[in-house]
Amino acid sequence: MQAMYLMVAAVLGMQQPIVPRTVAPALAHAQPALEALNALDALGALDALNALEGLNVLDALDALDAVGPWDSAPLQDEQDPTDSLWRGARRAFNRGDYASAGKLYADLARRYPDATRAGDALYWAAFALYKNDDLVRARSLLFTQQERYAKAATLRDGYALLARIQTALAKQGDSEAAAWLTEHAQPVEPARGCPDEDDEDDVRVAALNGLLQMDATNALPILKKVLAKRDGCSAGLRRKAVFIVSQKHGGETEDILLDVARNDPDSEVRQQAVFWLSQVGSDRAVTALDSILRSATDPELQDKAIFALSQIHNARAAQILRDYATNERASDEAREKAIFWLGQQRSPENAAFLRGLYAKVTGEDLKEKVIFSLSQMGGADNGRWLMDIALNEREPVEMRKKALFWAGQTGGNLEQLVGLYDRMQDQEMKEQLIFVYSQRHEAAALDQLIRIAKTEQNKELRKKAIFWLGQSHDPRAAQVLLEIINP
Repeated sequence: MQAMYLMVAAVLGMQQPIVPRTVAPALAHAQPALEALNALDALGALDALNALEGLNVLDALDALDAVGPWDSAPLQDEQDPTDSLWRGARRAFNRGDYASAGKLYADLARRYPDATRAGDALYWAAFALYKNDDLVRARSLLFTQQERYAKAATLRDGYALLARIQTALAKQGDSEAAAWLTEHAQPVEPARGCPDEDDEDDVRVAALNGLLQMDATNALPILKKVLAKRDGCSAGLRRKAVFIVSQKHGGETEDILLDVARNDPDSEVRQQAVFWLSQVGSDRAVTALDSILRSATDPELQDKAIFALSQIHNARAAQILRDYATNERASDEAREKAIFWLGQQRSPENAAFLRGLYAKVTGEDLKEKVIFSLSQMGGADNGRWLMDIALNEREPVEMRKKALFWAGQTGGNLEQLVGLYDRMQDQEMKEQLIFVYSQRHEAAALDQLIRIAKTEQNKELRKKAIFWLGQSHDPRAAQVLLEIINP
């Protein structure tokens, strides 16, 4: 959770408070937005990827101040001398009285230095002082926590908060803070084994981000040094470093991302770099993404390249996707993704291309993806094309059914859909039409279901219509069902 929170904080320009790991339940509402960054092929999450610069949905984290007590220290019995101070401090913090909260938490640590809560009290005192812009005192309390309370539950959160405070102080010209950021941003060799990504790496990421905000000239060389490491232990740190680099626009950022996308040995690190190249959008980035798409053997890396190209709104990127969609040497899965993203761009060129592509591809999955993508584009030309496929008896019945379904779902001409029923000879197509009528909310669609339920000679089709009438909340449907039951 701390790793997730720090990444969120980085996205938001470190504008949110450092919330401890014990607030995991309160942060649950933010998780879908983060998962969206790694779920590029989940249709329900794709819209979130268009706002990568801001991720404004995470502004909801501001509401955490009002959630209530976040501390995980157990409540003590009434005889515990720290109990009244702890409760009073917590109440003051929760109502936004940070001056009182900071004083009470600090008093607890000063008066009862050996108490179980003393180390955590220093963290909360520092947090309250930070909220009150008393940064120097807050920093001092966090240093004390690190020196005296190595087992405090909030120790790691204290390091993250300290990085925030040092960033703010460095921006104000504090040389001590700037030196701290530079020191903690440096990559280090692990003493033995691989460090836990949620330990040292998180502090280093926070320091790197702070240094980048304060002094990009000094931060970028350190980030390049981090990314130059190729060992397995640093893969997690490199992934986070790629994200931090991506937030600083400029030619050097592009160079770094291109190098990582081509050369990093870790697949996830390369994917991150390819993903963020979509935000660069330069001719060089498009050329690199084209090369990666054509040469990569990792399907996930190909997916990221396809997505990145789809987010670069220029004619060359779109043409690369169109060429790839026709490439019979590429996997059907990758071609399907290219077709999907072409459909999301809703350009006349893409629509005309997809309508022509349908006749050229042979795989059912590819044909289905073309039908879906055109249905998402909308427009009269695409609507007529869908109806043409549905009416074409030379087409496979499954493709005709899908075209009919999407024509109905995307607002196809209801009068035309109603008129189709008596013209259709295939029972499967009639069943699909009945379903399409059931999904429309116009009165004419219900009229057609009622007519089929009353007059259709085919018993199975009548049963389908009656079933869907039963799902309707329209009083007319209820009346018809009563009439059928009691003729």
